[in-house]
Amino acid sequence: MTTAATVHEAADNSEGAGPYALSHLDALESEAVHIFREVAGEFERPVILFSGGKDSIVMLHLALKAFAPAAIPFSLLHVDTGHNFPEVIEYRDRTAEKHNLRLHVASVQDYIDRGVLRERPDGTRNPLQTVPLTEKIQSEKFDAVFGGGRRDEEKARAKERVFSLRDEFSQWDPRRQRPELWNLYNGRHAPGEHVRVFPLSNWTELDVWQYIAREGIELPEIYFAHEREVFQRGGMWLTAGEWGGPKDGETVEKRLIRYRTVGDMSCTGAVDSDAVTLDQVITEIAASRLTERGATRADDKLSEAAMEDRKREGYF
Repeated sequence: MTTAATVHEAADNSEGAGPYALSHLDALESEAVHIFREVAGEFERPVILFSGGKDSIVMLHLALKAFAPAAIPFSLLHVDTGHNFPEVIEYRDRTAEKHNLRLHVASVQDYIDRGVLRERPDGTRNPLQTVPLTEKIQSEKFDAVFGGGRRDEEKARAKERVFSLRDEFSQWDPRRQRPELWNLYNGRHAPGEHVRVFPLSNWTELDVWQYIAREGIELPEIYFAHEREVFQRGGMWLTAGEWGGPKDGETVEKRLIRYRTVGDMSCTGAVDSDAVTLDQVITEIAASRLTERGATRADDKLSEAAMEDRKREGYF
């Protein structure tokens, strides 16, 4: 029986491709595994950014494959805004424990409590993640940091290389990007600098979902349709919470929704959906004409260059 998860893969294995041809998912997996192993050979203290979101879940799955049957030679890092979805935080902690991995948590709330950061008037803490992230990288002396950026996610992310150099202040300069011909990656960096590494650079949202279906990867239930109390702001359905929503005039209602991406509750919108299985989600994504972040991330709508500005300052 042909399912939505296999349509694209079947096209790659069409007649004439040969019995040893790789499917597009096999090729993407092979490239990502190579990147993980390359980093393990070149760097001393790599770390994987792990939020419990689908892209970081796929990254961890790829890392497990890259080093099996040995343990992953990396720890995990999450910048916790304090406004994350409880279902996702529970998944994060359970997964780290399952694989016996050390989880570093940089807390935005800690920085607010110490007076280093201030709450924003709009309640969102996503832009406040940069300082906790960069200081944790510096204090732990991480020299390579894996992130889950994809090529279809946002325009600024498309400017990245697989190995993306950051200076001693964790800042990004697109002009310092290095060529990566023939998949040769240059990890050279000066003391105090580090490299952000993107194993999913050539993946799309649809690729991620097809791979999740093929590998049978468990996800937080928030990614599938469920009833939830939400309210509308800026054309997006947001979850009510202590972060400051809803305001006067914003009506809370119970709707059947799911999340395409997860992050800070104050800026991550849900989409109306009745997709409760992987095949249904894949069909929904394949038919969508809006990118995941364009449809559900309010922080990317602040300006045309919002993400690039944040990346230059040290954010992912």
